[in-house]
Amino acid sequence: MPDREDAYRLMTEHVKSESLQKHMLSVEVAMRFYARKYGEDEEVWAMTGLLHDCDYEEYPDLQEHTQVAARWLSEHGYDERIIYAILAHNDLNEASHPRNDLLSKALYACDEITGMVTATSLVRQKTLPGLQVSSVRKKMKTKGFAAGVNREDLVKGAEELGVDLDEHIAFVIEAMSSIADRLGLAGISAVVAD
Repeated sequence: MPDREDAYRLMTEHVKSESLQKHMLSVEVAMRFYARKYGEDEEVWAMTGLLHDCDYEEYPDLQEHTQVAARWLSEHGYDERIIYAILAHNDLNEASHPRNDLLSKALYACDEITGMVTATSLVRQKTLPGLQVSSVRKKMKTKGFAAGVNREDLVKGAEELGVDLDEHIAFVIEAMSSIADRLGLAGISAVVAD
């Protein structure tokens, strides 16, 4: 099976948008943390997060999104669990690929919440470490804020995964904070005088 380096190469080959790449890195790290929590295969879970939207920039139509990625991943020999979970995160595939396993449920739960956490961090002067769950919850209630993030999916994702929404938000903040520098969300550093 391809490794993480192969997955990253495939993702960046098809995704040129820096913000979409950062979203996929965010979902990757959240999935890695959840895999560790549940005693699952970290590499499979992380690659699922890293690749989940690899076709979205070129195929944003939800009729095609994930279908194209599934073909690419199948051709490159990726684990069927990864392919299934990616297909299952698109609600249009619900009949053929219901979210009936932990990996699929975790991907769905992590996808939208990473966007809300990122957006909330950006209004905090690009500072993710120390972000409070209450800040994210407050922004969730603000109409027009991060309009592309579906609030119903945030709630539904946590419910499907069987976790409290506040705990889920806190867990994802912790995961994303571990790569805050890479996400451009480490905050404004204090300049040290000579």
